[in-house]
This record gives sequence, C-alpha cells and structure tokens, in this order.
Amino acid sequence: QLQLVESGGGLVQPGGSLRLSCAVSGSTLENYAIGWFRQAPGKEREGVSCISRNGVNTYYADSVKGRFTISRDDAENTVSLQMSSLKPEDTAVYYCAAAVGTMLYVPRYSSQYAVWGQGTQVTVSS
Repeated sequence: QLQLVESGGGLVQPGGSLRLSCAVSGSTLENYAIGWFRQAPGKEREGVSCISRNGVNTYYADSVKGRFTISRDDAENTVSLQMSSLKPEDTAVYYCAAAVGTMLYVPRYSSQYAVWGQGTQVTVSS
C-alpha cells in the first residue's frame, strides 16, 4: 500500500529557506506524479507545486514561482520541495500527494490525487 511521509518543516525567519521531503514507500515512486499542497488556518487547501512521473513537467502556483523548486529522486523514492525567500504568508501545513497518470501528467488539483501524507508544519515568523 502506497504511503507518503513528509518531513523538513519547522520555524524559519522571513527570507529564510527550508527543504521539505516526501518519502514514498509501499510502491515505486516512478509510477506517480507528486504534488505539494498547503493549508493555512481558516483557508482552503491550495496547490503549491507538482512534478510529472518523468520529472520533465512541473507546475508552480504564481505565489511561489521563482522561490520554490520541486525535484524528484526515483532511486531514493523521494520528492523534495526547496523553499527560499520564505514569507509569513507561506505559513501552513504542507502535504505531499500521489497521482497516477501518464509520464507527462501534471495534476494541479487536489481531487486528482489519491494518496496523501499527514503533513508537516511550516511557520515563517520573526
């Protein structure tokens, strides 16, 4: 059974960086597109970034474009989200999720994902 576990969250000052990891077990990462989502208190879950099965296609929300970078390492069964120039509005619980599809498929919406991790808290504050 596919399982996803996020790590790397924490408290960081504005302008700082964090690297989130999503460890995949129970199946082979290469079979899935992986997305990162976040949910702040009182707000709906929003898509942050996603990467296709072959790593060729990526998507970034406008709010993180140029600051966040998604990558995958199928040999290590891990997907990472490098976050830089963090802002207080980036504060949220971050989730990774897995979706099946073609090699170039880049699902942008939470309804397209079947399996979710439990999340990791990111807090950007001075």
